[in-house]
Amino acid sequence: MSEAENEMVFDVVIVGAGPAGLSAACRLKQMAQQQGQALSVCVIEKAAEVGGHILSGAVMDPRAMHELFPDWQQRGAPLEVAVSEDEFHYLLSDKKGIKFPHWLVPKPAHNDGNYVVSLANVCRWLAQQAEALGVEVYPGFSASEILFDEHDGVAGIRTGDMGVSALDQHKSSYMPGMVLRAKYTVFAEGCRGHLGKILLEKYQLDADADTQHYGLGIKELWRIDPALHKPGKVVHAFGWPLSENGATGGGFLYHLDNNQVSLGLITDLNYDNCFLSPYEEFQRFKTHPLISRYLQGGERLAYGARALNKGGVQALPKLSFPGGLLAGCEAGFMNYAKIKGSHNAMKTGMLAAETIFEALNTDASAADSAAHGGANLIEIEAKVKNSWVYQELYQSRNIAPAMHKFGMLLGGAYAFVDQNIFNGRLPHTWQDPVADFAKLKPRDESHAIEYAKPDGVITFDKLSSVYLSATHHAEDQPCHLQLSDTEAVPRDNLLRFDEPAQRYCPAGVYEIVPSEEGESRLQINAQNCIHCKTCDIKDPAQNITWVCPEGGGGPSYPNM
Repeated sequence: MSEAENEMVFDVVIVGAGPAGLSAACRLKQMAQQQGQALSVCVIEKAAEVGGHILSGAVMDPRAMHELFPDWQQRGAPLEVAVSEDEFHYLLSDKKGIKFPHWLVPKPAHNDGNYVVSLANVCRWLAQQAEALGVEVYPGFSASEILFDEHDGVAGIRTGDMGVSALDQHKSSYMPGMVLRAKYTVFAEGCRGHLGKILLEKYQLDADADTQHYGLGIKELWRIDPALHKPGKVVHAFGWPLSENGATGGGFLYHLDNNQVSLGLITDLNYDNCFLSPYEEFQRFKTHPLISRYLQGGERLAYGARALNKGGVQALPKLSFPGGLLAGCEAGFMNYAKIKGSHNAMKTGMLAAETIFEALNTDASAADSAAHGGANLIEIEAKVKNSWVYQELYQSRNIAPAMHKFGMLLGGAYAFVDQNIFNGRLPHTWQDPVADFAKLKPRDESHAIEYAKPDGVITFDKLSSVYLSATHHAEDQPCHLQLSDTEAVPRDNLLRFDEPAQRYCPAGVYEIVPSEEGESRLQINAQNCIHCKTCDIKDPAQNITWVCPEGGGGPSYPNM
């Protein structure tokens, strides 16, 4: 098949069927219908089905949903469990903790009017709405390459080839990737998108931004005793166990419907002890009486993990470049203080759609590139800055740096003063310039951490957890975890840091095994990868690059 036969052309191509990408698609088609115009919109998703790679807590602020679909309740959107109780705890030890009165909790963390949801199911519903509006949604196809035009602007994407062996040879199942050309392309891959990284570097989009920071969220879904289930109850906790090892972050437990709870731990990836394991810290978190009392007699249903960005408004890059825009967590719109970001992802996707639609409908002459694609749509910057998204992020801008600077308890005290007394208007903006990977200390400067063996009831090993993520990759394909240096750097990481990848990876992808010469070496079990992107972020040598594997591979989350 020639490239011409393997090519499709759209007005807009959107990479990623998450809340940002799907909201952008829906808004584009809504505006086209209102104007009686034909507009071709395509959404590409690397998961085998929409929602299969979506993982979030999640408590959802419905503000953006109200704007996108004012009749979302009549349409049957899966926002059905309203928050009924809202608790915030500081865990002092493995047995003790303090429950804060509601008035003492920083305002952004209040959940009045929010809903406990499965974000994966919300995205499945959004995809249904998009398709009903005429959007073409293609799951199971990875966007592997950005297409550039003769003026160095983005002209679309190319999907990855299928049926290529680990030796880079065509198998009998080989299918070449599709060329998807577009007037404009929206990149909404989520946190640490691999194409987004290329765009940030090529167009220097983050040249004037502060350093981006990240957390790793690890989550499980449980079915619990109906007598313990309280639909809509929200529990947040910080302190132990992370504080015991000098790390920051926090945990959650949310009561969904059908006697299910979602629980997890977010570990800030600026931790410095190379022996710390976010996965094992999560297992410890579950043993605290605040959490374990709900899990006794319960059944673990699903497991997953995903990195999240938490740099806030200071770390936002430019969103526009010739021929395209960034939206959602691709750019870093999560609000760390609110412990949520799906509403901001949806809104920024809608703003991207409105910017593109206006450009496509400009009354300029045929020579105007805005109407015919390829323009640098800088109008998005003002749209975002004038929106409630920016206002919300700006008001909360100092919370994450405060947590990093003072720790969770004193940082929380600062957050109360900043948010509840001054409403985020204190006359300073803190920076946090040191990248997360650069914080990691060598083994001789870190204290060893001994983690308990799993009991198989509340705590579990990594491999049994990965099994519950329903992760699958074709084993005979090129490794999507690429090392810039395959020998010297891994050897140095092992000597200096006891190879931290074997601990920061929540899926057992990186393993130290004996070589034929009797020495230890790094083995990559890429088939275990759950696409969390932590290795791309935390490797102290920045030697690992995550790229998309064959489309359809990875986890298959049910309702995470």
